[in-house]
Amino acid sequence: MTKSWKYEQAADHIKKKIKDVETVSIVDYRRDMSLESIPTNKAYRVDGVHLYADILNLSEMLSVTSEEGVTCHRRTLRFLNLHYRAVHRILDRCDARRVDFHNQRLHSVLTKPYNTETDAEAKRVRRSVAMAQLIIDVLQETGDADEKIPAAKVRVGIDTGTALAVNNGRRGGREPLFLGAPANHAAKMSGGGTKPGIFLTNQAREAIGLDSVNKPAVTPLTAAEIEDCEEKAELGVSKEKIVEEWEDDLEANPIGAFDFSRHTPPLRTLDITKLTPGNSRRQEAASAYADIDGFTAFVADHIDEEAEDVVRVFHVIRAELDRVLTCDFDGRRIRFIGDCLHGLLCNGTVQVTDEAETISTATLCAGALRSSFELCLEKLGDEGIDTTGLGLAIGFEFGPMTVTRLGMRGDRVRCSVSRGVLASEQEQTRCSGDETAIGPLAYGAATQAVRDLFGSKRKVSGLDYNEAVEALSEKGDGTAKAVKAAAFAAAAPAIAAASDRIVRPYAESR
Repeated sequence: MTKSWKYEQAADHIKKKIKDVETVSIVDYRRDMSLESIPTNKAYRVDGVHLYADILNLSEMLSVTSEEGVTCHRRTLRFLNLHYRAVHRILDRCDARRVDFHNQRLHSVLTKPYNTETDAEAKRVRRSVAMAQLIIDVLQETGDADEKIPAAKVRVGIDTGTALAVNNGRRGGREPLFLGAPANHAAKMSGGGTKPGIFLTNQAREAIGLDSVNKPAVTPLTAAEIEDCEEKAELGVSKEKIVEEWEDDLEANPIGAFDFSRHTPPLRTLDITKLTPGNSRRQEAASAYADIDGFTAFVADHIDEEAEDVVRVFHVIRAELDRVLTCDFDGRRIRFIGDCLHGLLCNGTVQVTDEAETISTATLCAGALRSSFELCLEKLGDEGIDTTGLGLAIGFEFGPMTVTRLGMRGDRVRCSVSRGVLASEQEQTRCSGDETAIGPLAYGAATQAVRDLFGSKRKVSGLDYNEAVEALSEKGDGTAKAVKAAAFAAAAPAIAAASDRIVRPYAESR
């Protein structure tokens, strides 16, 4: 069965999603409000401090063996699981909210103390700094020498301000997702270099009385500045206590070995909620990232006067990108990371992945994602919603991929990590809002038609679905030729009927 994109299906789905958010309500977040199960047409305006913690040596873990085999994946997943379980305890004890734990990157938010308390913002920032240092200190102790698991090297980014909390999930897996500058700026601080430490935006620095700096992403807090925050925050929990509780928990609830099996394609049918360390998946596949370019600036421009439109744009685009990946191309969404979609695609059998077909399908899927994205902007524009400045940056790579869930029973988080996953994200980051990039491994294993399309720079501008199908099929790509033939066969009856309506009257008049 060919996988393809159809304009009519996309337009109909987008129309329905626009209808779902026809009326949107924005509510100021207040004490004791739940951030769980936020309705699609609602958002909370939240004042808080956002903290991103990046584990800098994840790539090192994935490179412990020359070949990306089972051994390196097992060690990497155990590495992440050990550290995640430690950080989970810290967040609980510090009254912070985990927003996401995406491979090497943790996102959490602190909303307490609330703004009804004097100097609330400064107290939240100091508490975040103290918590960040606690994370750094604890993760220095949570390696496993016997399993060749090192301690984590951590870089933390922190920002403060107002963001919109919306729903991020479905079918019992709902959790909040934050749209706005503080979440994005904190992420840029944590991802802005390879030097460990705690990095604050100038807004966060000023909130606790520190001077602004020219380059905050390369200016970590000093030991004295961190110590001052620790003293004033009074977290009430020590590194020693967290490590002790973590060790007790591991003894009572061992992680167990990571055991892998393949999932029979398509990946769309993979039920991630049933995965555990002992029931994980591993196979060759394509990893794709699609990021809404310019969305941070878009939120900043509209959050005060047109916050409802921010929610509308986000939900409509996100739902349509998800539909294209899963319904049109039988892929599996791993998660939304802010305004970015991460998913996997695989063609083949339970025993083996068809490399060339998978990469060609990923190329067509990338084109379809852009076609649907542009159609979303068009339909939202018809409703009078401004989407100026938005684009879609897409990157994908091929290689051995893993899918599992980490953490403790009752609070597991999904995880898909590999060299290819990290590489696909890097490919996406080198794209502007109208570009698509292919990773070097995917490029090398692709058909000549795919390589010709992306060129020596492995990047192409304005690649939509129709262009992808035509460009690949003209160069003999079997996947694209099958898609084009199926589309022609489906359209043949309508074409014949239209031709008959024209020819018959002419014949009768003779």
